[in-house]
Amino acid sequence: MGFRLLFFVVFLFVIELYAFQAVKTVLKERWFLVAYGILSLAVLVYIVYSFSTFDRSVGQTHNTMFMMGLMLVVYVPKIVLAIVLLGEDIFRVGASVVNYCMYNSPRSEIMPDRRRFISQLGLGLAAIPFLSLLYGVTIGKYNYKVIKQRIFFPDLPDAFDGFKITQISDVHSGSFDNPEKINYAIDLINEQDSDMILFTGDIVNTHATEMHPWIETFKRIKKHEYGKYSVLGNHDYGEYVSWPTEADKAQNFKDIKDLYSQIDFKLLLNEHTFIERNDAKIALVGVENWGNNFKKAGDLNKASEALGEKDFKILMSHDPSHWDFEVKEHAKNFHLTFSGHTHGMQFGIEIPGYFKWSLAQYVYAQWAGLYEHLGRYVYVNRGFGFHAYPGRVGIMPEITVIELKKGDKVA
Repeated sequence: MGFRLLFFVVFLFVIELYAFQAVKTVLKERWFLVAYGILSLAVLVYIVYSFSTFDRSVGQTHNTMFMMGLMLVVYVPKIVLAIVLLGEDIFRVGASVVNYCMYNSPRSEIMPDRRRFISQLGLGLAAIPFLSLLYGVTIGKYNYKVIKQRIFFPDLPDAFDGFKITQISDVHSGSFDNPEKINYAIDLINEQDSDMILFTGDIVNTHATEMHPWIETFKRIKKHEYGKYSVLGNHDYGEYVSWPTEADKAQNFKDIKDLYSQIDFKLLLNEHTFIERNDAKIALVGVENWGNNFKKAGDLNKASEALGEKDFKILMSHDPSHWDFEVKEHAKNFHLTFSGHTHGMQFGIEIPGYFKWSLAQYVYAQWAGLYEHLGRYVYVNRGFGFHAYPGRVGIMPEITVIELKKGDKVA
């Protein structure tokens, strides 16, 4: 831990040196450079102190999230700036070698000075992530979007043609800091007037107590005619902190499972239930978390026991890795899977219908929106809340509405 912290400090210090050189090249006023240096040093000391005193028995708090947001807002732009100046340094070193070897220049003239234009260019480029990340922590994290999708199935029971399902996922209630915005999001959920609502896990970051201030708020989600159902996410198991005893961890897990019933959701734990409408029925299957690199408590075979291949099945599985590794080619034919987990990394570029990009796509084959494989679908919700970085840039918090349609067409 000591070596990693030292490496981290040295890395940030080098970034600071490059950033200071760019600022000094463009703005030469002494008072400004002194103020900039003092402020930069204060931020660096605060971030290093926060990392060195992080309490793994507590986990993420509003203070640690503030620190993470501050670090990204400050240092991502400075890293961009450092890359630009590093490129200039490579050019300057190359020029100095040429000057020395070919022109026998005096030592004082070997290394060219920094060019003001390059520093201005670097500062301009750095302003893009700075303004984006600043937007993310002030506005983006509560910029809820309702995304509607219609999916066609040839074997959907006729009675369920037009059946509407709202999905939320990854609430991470321990991160919230604005009751007005959360109440606004709950109003958006209720406005969809869907037949059923599904919650695909991660009600907290770690501790059940994080949800206590928000129970009454989420109980405002109105009763849906065909039910309110949920499954667990990876954060619901309390795996990311150290516990005094295993009994404490077990009690927290029990309390987290109880939270879902306190907000009137039926928690499905490797089990299924039937949704009946006009003498027809579909199976709703819910598994515990199954992740390629996370908790593997999900048991799809147990959850779908006694279901046949021809039964129309909707699956809730928090991590889309499960669909990719097991669900999409399962012999029982799970028609539609609802997942979340990725958050779309809370950072990316998305132009609906045309283009979407995020670092999440290099980790997850299915990371945001609708995916299909041989007539089987998974929808990956971009998440209701936020975690670690207290903001969202490009990939906004999502309330999903899926309409099931009878037929062969995908719209």
